[in-house]
Amino acid sequence: MRLLIKNIQELFGTFESNPGTIKGLEMNKFPSLTNAWLAVEDGFIVDYGCMTDWPGITDWADLTIVDAEGKMVVPCWCDSHTHTVFAKARSLEFEDKINGLSYEEIARRGGGILNSAHAMSLTSEDQLFEDAISRVKKMMLNGTGALEIKTGYGLDVENELKMLRVIQRIKSSSPIPIKCTLIIGHALPADYHSRMDDYIQMLLEQLLPKAQEIGFDFLDIFCERDYFQVYHLEKLLLKSKELNKPAKIHVNQFYSIGGVDMAVNHSALSLDHMEVISDQDWVALKDKPTIVTGLPGCSLFTKIPYTPMRKLMDENIPVALATDFNPGSAPSSNMNLINSLACIQMNMKPLEVLTASCQNGAAAMQIDELTGSITPGKIANFIITKPLERLSELFYFLGEDNIDQVYIKGNPLR
Repeated sequence: MRLLIKNIQELFGTFESNPGTIKGLEMNKFPSLTNAWLAVEDGFIVDYGCMTDWPGITDWADLTIVDAEGKMVVPCWCDSHTHTVFAKARSLEFEDKINGLSYEEIARRGGGILNSAHAMSLTSEDQLFEDAISRVKKMMLNGTGALEIKTGYGLDVENELKMLRVIQRIKSSSPIPIKCTLIIGHALPADYHSRMDDYIQMLLEQLLPKAQEIGFDFLDIFCERDYFQVYHLEKLLLKSKELNKPAKIHVNQFYSIGGVDMAVNHSALSLDHMEVISDQDWVALKDKPTIVTGLPGCSLFTKIPYTPMRKLMDENIPVALATDFNPGSAPSSNMNLINSLACIQMNMKPLEVLTASCQNGAAAMQIDELTGSITPGKIANFIITKPLERLSELFYFLGEDNIDQVYIKGNPLR
């Protein structure tokens, strides 16, 4: 199949070759062409240019031409932190939040992750798959063209493996790149009360070998004051190196307890949440390749601080944006909302948002050779906007759908 998009008002992310992870001070230089065209063949980007330099096409057979006059084209969103596989919503806890309970207070009462784990144990693999693949399709319609999905709602060996199998089915059924993260330590189940060390050791000894047989891409742990500690994180990071499975860590959501220093010294791929950053953490992050992934949907829903993205970028630290889509603390899978929040609450500039949600999101999943920018050889996953005067309008019209079309592997979704 051959596709040509013409008269593009502005085409964003036009790198001649894959730029890799883009550091903070460079994130506002996401390149673009005005009055542009984009050529796609067999699901891959093959070329682009200005309309004044029209491509030398001699064979017009089997060529679909789309006129994008007045519209913009951006790479699809790369959502690098989600919990898309879950059994049921936690709407009762939403009412608890309205009544003034914090995320931590709900968790201490047996809600939160433990609530999701109980529902997970009662739900079949087929039902989990059907529900999750429906969510993925909705995410794609909203412009998501690559996705990471975590386990962590099983909490025991049997149900964590069930989640892994479901994610693998999603990977094989979906047209977009999907990465799988195994969480070794998301919450402490009731039958391991006061035995946190035993629980982590059990997961490492019993879950991990069986999980390897099914397959996963990354390892994760929730390193936080009331969850798992820095020495548990160290065990996971050592195992990550041993297995050559990069670490993507939940850290500093509520408190800074030393996890950042430990994680960057062991070359973690990304640090996710990071709403709280201490002076020691800033020193640890300096000049490191580790990506900080901000999750503004979680901050909005739980009323906790937002990750200080402006300062992170000013310190030349690479950042990404993701939804943290989950039933408890971030029940939105819409990256368009995330991007608007990044501008409004995190003081990110529109081009920085594109860099964070596209190229750096892909880098945080180690798929930036495949997607994240408009680069020849990458998968043709991109968004055509509705007519806009400037890029900022894509994020300014909060809650409105300004996407005209989403293309996945060069095929239109709507």
